[in-house]
Amino acid sequence: MDSLAYIQDFLVQLLNTPSPTGDTDDAIRLCESQASAFGLPHRRNRKGSLLLTLPGQRQDAHRLITAHVDTLGAMVKEVLPSGRLRLTQVGGYAWNSIEGEYCGVKTQNQEVLTGTILLHNTSVHVNREVASTERKADNIEVVLDAKTTSAEQTRALGVEVGDFVYFDPRVQITSTGFVKSRHLDDKASVSVVFGVLREIVTKSLTLPHTVHVLISNNEEIGYGGNSNIPEETVEYLAVDMGAIGEGQATDEYSVSICAKDSSGPYHLGLRRHLVRLAQELNLQYAVDIYPYYGSDASAAVRAGADVAHGLIGPGVANSHAYERLHLDALENTYRLLLAYLLSPLAPVR
Repeated sequence: MDSLAYIQDFLVQLLNTPSPTGDTDDAIRLCESQASAFGLPHRRNRKGSLLLTLPGQRQDAHRLITAHVDTLGAMVKEVLPSGRLRLTQVGGYAWNSIEGEYCGVKTQNQEVLTGTILLHNTSVHVNREVASTERKADNIEVVLDAKTTSAEQTRALGVEVGDFVYFDPRVQITSTGFVKSRHLDDKASVSVVFGVLREIVTKSLTLPHTVHVLISNNEEIGYGGNSNIPEETVEYLAVDMGAIGEGQATDEYSVSICAKDSSGPYHLGLRRHLVRLAQELNLQYAVDIYPYYGSDASAAVRAGADVAHGLIGPGVANSHAYERLHLDALENTYRLLLAYLLSPLAPVR
């Protein structure tokens, strides 16, 4: 299996492994299994993120790369008198983007009960206001696939406040090369990172600098990659989705190189270094600005890390909804990330 086939296969496994922020153990364990298969020592930090290190020629100037395995999701906020469930969001998304979605509710005894997320009184045959009703926290509910018509009956199933709710990713890879699924943010990048690790290990490639890898699990709530940064780290590169939309340069086929997001500009010298590598490799790439976006790299800088920080990732359409990218975007991101890790440090400016 070549690296790109591996990336595609591992991505599907990740997408089908629920991991909303706060309940990421299964996905982290899947990543641990891959690290073990590659013979890479690894450990978890206290937040549950996965840490790996690949030694390089220079020990005085290290790199850190990160991608996050946590996704959007929800938790049970209230068990309603009807037996249905009211939700609180995990991560940021529009309520209408999950309406009609199949889901799973993970109880304290680890059982997953299936259900559907619906608007309260959603039938057009009895409610003429369905189309015009604003979707919000107090009218979106989970209808469980269980015989329950009361809060007492639902609680008897083991459901309680604080239980995590998973959204069905509905993963599909088309014959035309598109990957359609929830949670491509940021499992697409995690699969690319492991594809690069696999290439380095299987071909015994020599890294000019020691590389630390952080698979973070709290990015969607803003602090996944703001700690566990070794003192020797001089460059910090987040691998996260490129945002696509009106006014953006990124598309579903490109690797996106972020110049600025809501946190401000990324390090100019590192960004120019990444652009030069993309040009030398004749990659399909786009330099872009994300107006409503933050990354683990920006979280690290906000936390006081003295690093040159950068951000690249595959272009992903329909972010924080039912997302899509093309396999070309995975390949372009893979090639740029591998080239970056095999290159010397970026200029200071």
